Amino acid sequence: MKFSWSSRYAHRKLFSPVPLFDPAAGQTIIEPPGSGPGWWAGAPSAFYDEERERFYLYYRLRKPLELGRGGTCCVAESRDGREFQTIWSAQKEEFASLSIEKATLIKTPEGRYRLYVSYVNRFDDRWYIDLLEAENPGDFDTGTRRTVLSPEETQTEGVKDPVVIHAGGLYYLYANFAPLLPDGGTPEARNKMHAAANAFVSGVVNTGTGLAVSRDGIRFRWEGEVLSPGTGWDAFMARLSSLLYIPPFFLAFYDGRPNVAHSYEDMVGLAVTTDLRHFTKVSVDRPLLSSRHATGALRYPEVVAFPDRLFFYYEYARPDGSHELRLNVVELE
Repeated sequence: MKFSWSSRYAHRKLFSPVPLFDPAAGQTIIEPPGSGPGWWAGAPSAFYDEERERFYLYYRLRKPLELGRGGTCCVAESRDGREFQTIWSAQKEEFASLSIEKATLIKTPEGRYRLYVSYVNRFDDRWYIDLLEAENPGDFDTGTRRTVLSPEETQTEGVKDPVVIHAGGLYYLYANFAPLLPDGGTPEARNKMHAAANAFVSGVVNTGTGLAVSRDGIRFRWEGEVLSPGTGWDAFMARLSSLLYIPPFFLAFYDGRPNVAHSYEDMVGLAVTTDLRHFTKVSVDRPLLSSRHATGALRYPEVVAFPDRLFFYYEYARPDGSHELRLNVVELE
C-alpha cells in the first residue's frame, strides 16, 4: 500500500495526513496457539536495531480464560520485519502471575535492551509493570526484574499495557490504569473488581491511559490520566497503544471498547498531541480501524517508522474468533 506523505498536498491546505492501511490486507506474522475465541497471539511491541540490522518484536500468547489466560511472553528477531524467529520466552509462573499481557521492548540510548512487562500479581490480584534489562535481546532474566509501576505508587487499582518512548532526554511510560473507587467503594464493589484478578474487565470502573515520566527509565513519577474514556465506542476504555511522530504532531493510536461486554474485543481510534501530555481525540464517533471478522477486534497497533515506509503490527480477529498477529507495510511517497 502506498501513502502520500506530509506536505505533498500543502497546496490544498492538507497537512500531516494520517497514514492508514487495510487491516485485511496484512500478512500473518504469529499464529494463535489454538482455534476459536480466547486463543490469541498479539499485544506486539517492536523496533528496528540499526546496529544489528535486525527487527525485534515482543508478543504474547494467550489461552481462553478457563484454560489459564496469558501464559507466555516472547521476543523474536527478524532481518526483514516479516519472518521472525523467537529468541526468548518466559512463562507466567516466572512472574508469580496469573496472567501476562502487553509489554514494551526498547533499546536505550546507552545500548541496553529493556522489556517493560505487565502482569497480574497473584498475591493481591492487581496488575503491575516490571522491568527486565539485558545486554542482548535474547538474554532477559526474569529473576532480575524490578517493579517500575505499582498500584500503590500510582494510587490506582492496577496498571498495565505499558507503552514506553524516549524523547527529549526523558522516558515517557503510558499505562492503562484502573482508578480507585470513590471513597474506597463498597465491599461488594471492591470484591467484584478483583474477584477474577482483573479489575479492567470487572465492569466496576472505566479505564483510561495515565503517564509516568523518568530520567533513567527506572524511577518513574506518575503524572496521572492523559487519555480518558469517551461517551460512545470508547466509553469503557481508552488505552494508548503506539505513537507516530509526524511533525509537529504525534499521532496516538489507542484501543477502545464501549462496555464490559466488549472486553478483549477492542477496536482502534486516533488522538493527536504536540507535547505528549495533552491529547485530542480524532475518533470521537467511531473507531478508526477494525477487523472484518468475528467481533471486529483489532488491538494493540504498533508502528515502526522508516523514512520511506511504516511497519504496522497489530492483533487481528480471525473468522473463528481467535486473534493473530499481523503486519501491514505502508510505503511512503
